[in-house]
Amino acid sequence: MIPDNRHSSPMEILLDVVWLILGLALLYFGAEWLVGGAAKISVKYGISPLVVGLTVVAFGTSAPELFVSLGFNLSSPPRPDMAIGNVIGSNICNIGLVLGVSAFICVLNIKSDLLIRDMPFLIAVSLGFSAMLLLDQKIARWEGIVLFVVVVAFTIFQLRASKKEDNPEVIEEFEAEFGKAEEFTHDPVWKLAGLVLIGLIVLYFGAEYLEKGGVGLAERIGVPGAVISLTVIAFSTSVPELATSVVASMKREGDIITGNVIGSCLFNLLCVIGITATVKPMEVSDIETVDLVVMLGFTLFLLPLMWTRRRVSRWEGSALLIGYIAYCIYLWNERAQIGVA
Repeated sequence: MIPDNRHSSPMEILLDVVWLILGLALLYFGAEWLVGGAAKISVKYGISPLVVGLTVVAFGTSAPELFVSLGFNLSSPPRPDMAIGNVIGSNICNIGLVLGVSAFICVLNIKSDLLIRDMPFLIAVSLGFSAMLLLDQKIARWEGIVLFVVVVAFTIFQLRASKKEDNPEVIEEFEAEFGKAEEFTHDPVWKLAGLVLIGLIVLYFGAEYLEKGGVGLAERIGVPGAVISLTVIAFSTSVPELATSVVASMKREGDIITGNVIGSCLFNLLCVIGITATVKPMEVSDIETVDLVVMLGFTLFLLPLMWTRRRVSRWEGSALLIGYIAYCIYLWNERAQIGVA
């Protein structure tokens, strides 16, 4: 439990917020440099942009959540509630806030393979993860290994399916972010490797500062760490996806947004939780059944929403956004007892 500290000054709370913002900025740039350097090295050595987009980029974009959750779980004392809360909150934020805002800006068109293949898989993974946690309030090491093996198998399946379908969209996304392969094949390897190394270092410090700000804020205002993680930190680690999705919405690239959101939710549950629990098992006390129910509710609600006319309309996006705001209000009204002197 987070101790109740009612003697914190506004300046101390402001400092915690500054740490949060600094951590968020470092996580964003660290992930950009890590993914960019690794992707360019991979293409430079003959790996196709399609493969890189489905592997290096997919895993790399989960790096902020991974570093943050690992940091919480390995801290002294360990904070597994905040580690798992970050993932649950991120998935709720991805569907409720990111998709909600994006659909409000631009109607999101849905591809059939997303409905037939990816959404049912996300629902199955979400149910499996929830069952693991509800059974004994912990994610054991063997469960983490199972989750990580599943994400590796899913990635291999995606690679084979994309090659058979001759899917050009992944390549288009790759080139939109990094440029055409011939533009950076002459970059020296040491420079790209240095970019990867700097990205990893920056991610490490970003996670440290985000953890410092989040834990400090929770302690100073007497709020359970899980509430901070489910809301403030989850929102912070989802800001890059939100920014990218808003830009894509303005360009009327709605089909890309839904695929990225579903992929992010899958990697959060399988990769982030899988690796974090494999390194160190997690036992929680402040994550409540309602948090899992809300995550599952958003995920299940998304399927009929997307199935209807193969799109997510503006009013449906508004409903997602209102649901997300209502959940955040519930957390802060019912589970946060703020006491600042």
